[in-house]
Amino acid sequence: MQVLHVCSEMFPLLKTGGLADVIGALPAAQIADGVDVRVLLPGFPDIRRGIPDAHVVSRRDTFAGKISLLFGHYNGVGIYLIDAPHLYERPGSPYHDTNLYAYTDNVLRFALLGWVGCEMACGLDPFWRPDVVHAHDWHAGLAPAYLAARGRPAKSVFTVHNLAYQGMFYAKHMDDIELPWSFFNMHGLEFNGQLSFLKAGLYYADHITAVSPTYAREITEPQFAYGMEGLLRQRHLEGRLSGILNGVDEKIWNPESDLLLASRYTRDTLEEKAENKRQLQIAMGLKVNDKVPLFAVVSRLTNQKGLDLVLEALPGLLEQGGQLALLGAGDPVLQEGFLAAAAEHPGQVGVQIGYHEAFSHRIMGGADVILVPSRFEPCGLTQLYGLKYGTLPLVRRTGGLADTVSDSSLENLADGIASGFVFEDSNAWSLLRAIRRAFVLWSRPSLWRFVQRQAMAIDFSWQVAAKSYRELYYRLK
Repeated sequence: MQVLHVCSEMFPLLKTGGLADVIGALPAAQIADGVDVRVLLPGFPDIRRGIPDAHVVSRRDTFAGKISLLFGHYNGVGIYLIDAPHLYERPGSPYHDTNLYAYTDNVLRFALLGWVGCEMACGLDPFWRPDVVHAHDWHAGLAPAYLAARGRPAKSVFTVHNLAYQGMFYAKHMDDIELPWSFFNMHGLEFNGQLSFLKAGLYYADHITAVSPTYAREITEPQFAYGMEGLLRQRHLEGRLSGILNGVDEKIWNPESDLLLASRYTRDTLEEKAENKRQLQIAMGLKVNDKVPLFAVVSRLTNQKGLDLVLEALPGLLEQGGQLALLGAGDPVLQEGFLAAAAEHPGQVGVQIGYHEAFSHRIMGGADVILVPSRFEPCGLTQLYGLKYGTLPLVRRTGGLADTVSDSSLENLADGIASGFVFEDSNAWSLLRAIRRAFVLWSRPSLWRFVQRQAMAIDFSWQVAAKSYRELYYRLK
């Protein structure tokens, strides 16, 4: 079984979001699971630099200009790069310029990615041809459409990491991307009079996966589907939509071997976690005190992530004696709000605006509770890191959060399945009630330790996801 992942980023070479983490870890797990997997990426500068051994395997004249297909390796995974400097050789973000305007030729830059994905199944590399082309998010959404136009030389899977980004372009660009105009209709890639790369993936793929079972259900409903619910409901009825949870890359996120922590620990040596808390309190300018629960946020500061709710519930959290450590950046209004709270409550609230991968490890190792109150969350990795580090996740019941965290209710405690705190409604009152439940559990140290150990024992390794994807690929053959 030969599988080609088609996507726009890969950790640690290039990362703007969770998609990169998936592509950084899933292929290696699949190779270990016996699948011959390779990855196709645009030749962005950061990616080119990370794969110095890449050599030319093919050259083509395309609708987007002359390109070379390169092949190299990264961490044991075979990587194809589309070498097209006129499209990809730009500093900074792969998607937009320094003024945050999307590049005007994105339609060509990412149509080419899908086109090359399809051409790989038609023999672009004469020595390796995929049985399955596995495309990710809108950037690669045209790959299933090109495959359909070429008579489906390979099966296709399309994974939705976030349905909010739809890859919308003017209809006139159908002339530029070498797809038949017959594809531009409601039963195809037309969406609200424009062409949508996302819809192309959803419509033409042989199977769609979402990054959690709950998100796969949610995206058939109007409030989560951004107008795609009709199509997704149809694909669900055809049995062509399912959810497979993302995993945690245990080479990077593991408290037993994490060199970024002051003190490493396991579920059997949880007392070692206390030193990480002390160091985090010092680093964030918080009062050093192991008797109070330290809540943390590591997130983009947006309303989608529910950070406005945290700001609203913060007085209640502080009143009960809790502390808050926050690392993130985003909405200027939220940034100001948290900075003001830190100024008003020195020693109780610590805020660091920005994002530092290394510091996020120190927060995960040192905090007691990680807050993830998202309004929607396709999968979410933050809560998985929390579980792995015995930092109990406090989450809203949505998407992957609902699939991965079990509330510390009396019933779940009795059944030995409690792993955090879950609330239902997207408002500050509901969040505050969950925070109060966290304080109640905190007042029972032996129970708290029991839930930590439960959380740390859950297996969210990529091996589990790799097996599910393998079973899916074989069902498609």
